[in-house]
Amino acid sequence: MPRVLSDVDRRKIDTGDDKQFYESPRFVTHADDAFTSRLTTVYESEITPGDRVFDAMSSWVSFLPDIPLEYVVGHGLNEAELEANDRLDEYFLQDFNSNQTLPLEENSFDVVCCALAVQYLQYPGDVFSEFGRVLRSDGAAIVSFTNRMFSTKAIRAWRTRSMDERAALVEEYFTAGGFGARDRIVDQPGTDPFYTVVGRQPPE
Repeated sequence: MPRVLSDVDRRKIDTGDDKQFYESPRFVTHADDAFTSRLTTVYESEITPGDRVFDAMSSWVSFLPDIPLEYVVGHGLNEAELEANDRLDEYFLQDFNSNQTLPLEENSFDVVCCALAVQYLQYPGDVFSEFGRVLRSDGAAIVSFTNRMFSTKAIRAWRTRSMDERAALVEEYFTAGGFGARDRIVDQPGTDPFYTVVGRQPPE
């Protein structure tokens, strides 16, 4: 696995237990309405009816388009938020900074989503490798972010970069995870800048 981040890059201001930090639910979207609407539009372009979707680092809302999906699995650190998410068929709790191995079968999803949370990953290469493992051939992983964050929990590599540099960093994560082609989408639909990087698994 290529080394994406140094030990210094991985540092957080708050080194306390992440599970404890996220213990209380936060029923907010972490971005403005224009951002979330734009994200749903991107999802609509990548997700088709009947797809299986893994929503990594999710919360009480997934921003998925209103289309029938075969199955949606969510992941996060707060059970109350995940339980309130009516798009999830099932969910599990896991701290990716402690354990990067997903309890999911290989080649079992068409799309992986990760919205507004990539800035907290300390071992992104390993996590993105797992995203690739659970994706089917020709599947897509969609990673979105803006300039908002819990700054004490975001890694140093994220805090010290510009928005474009953060997008380049996410592209490095995809490369480390074994993805091929990547597309970067940058927009300003509202107050929050909209950044999305889409990584694709090659077709068989």
